[in-house]
Amino acid sequence: MADTPHRSVDAPPTEVDVVIVGGGPAGLSAALNLARARASVVVVDAGRPRNAATLRSHGFLTRDGVPPLELRKLARAELAAYPNVAVYDRTVVTALLEKDCGDGRRFIAALSGRGAAIPPAVSARSVLVATGLRETLPDIPSLRAFYGMTVFSCAACDAWELQDRPLALIGETSDLAARARLIARWTDRLTVFTHGSDAVDTVEEAELAASGIVVERRRIDDLEGDKGAVSAVRLEGGERIEIDGGFVRPRWHPALDFLGGIPLERDGFGNLVTDRSGRTSVAGLYAAGDAASPGPQQLIVAAGQGARAAAVLVHDLVGVRTAH
Repeated sequence: MADTPHRSVDAPPTEVDVVIVGGGPAGLSAALNLARARASVVVVDAGRPRNAATLRSHGFLTRDGVPPLELRKLARAELAAYPNVAVYDRTVVTALLEKDCGDGRRFIAALSGRGAAIPPAVSARSVLVATGLRETLPDIPSLRAFYGMTVFSCAACDAWELQDRPLALIGETSDLAARARLIARWTDRLTVFTHGSDAVDTVEEAELAASGIVVERRRIDDLEGDKGAVSAVRLEGGERIEIDGGFVRPRWHPALDFLGGIPLERDGFGNLVTDRSGRTSVAGLYAAGDAASPGPQQLIVAAGQGARAAAVLVHDLVGVRTAH
């Protein structure tokens, strides 16, 4: 898809109220609400969304079934109406530093981008981190060919379309049994594939079996199917287990390398710990969406977090403190 149109920046601002790092639902929602509060905003968007492989997004009120990229396009078009917002496409923050500027502390975001209008750095009173996550899928050769079409990561987002069918759940993490119990809400024909790992212990296996869920511990040779429609899991040794779709549990990694010099509180998975309003442990620095604890969220939840963080951020900018 071509770059989404947005306001042309003739003289890129180097000093703004807020830098938003990330142009997904959390970041764009925050940008819209900050724009309407008359804050000057720069949105830095690397253009590599985690849900790029997903054909349809679900659960977003008034937009159920809309492709995620189309949702981003609509949001960008709305932001174009606000002259106090600049969007830097295909740009990343390479480092974020705190600096005492005499009239108060500021954050300096060093930028790297392709556009001629991208400044080398932007100074901001506040920063909202909405960078999302990177995914690592289990090492199965053809998995990417089905991911986002008939194999998904989010049951709440995509299980409705697969209900009552024979499904697979593939993963190697300790929460696999819990995910299996959730997916069993949509089907009574579920096979959990641990891909040779010890993700499901013997107690959990017995509990799953009592609910009619099969645990298969052998390694997966590959997935079979055609044109994005998965049809079977082929195990090492050649045995095939037929399925009509399924779910995979990726390993998620917060995209927060640029924060290396700032001592922020994180949870056990590396996500940023915030209060319920999106404030992190460092004053002036906020987080929303997948980058904030507890991690992956539905699009509408991430957008809501972005809106709430924006509202609180405006209060903090003018010194009106809101409750945690």
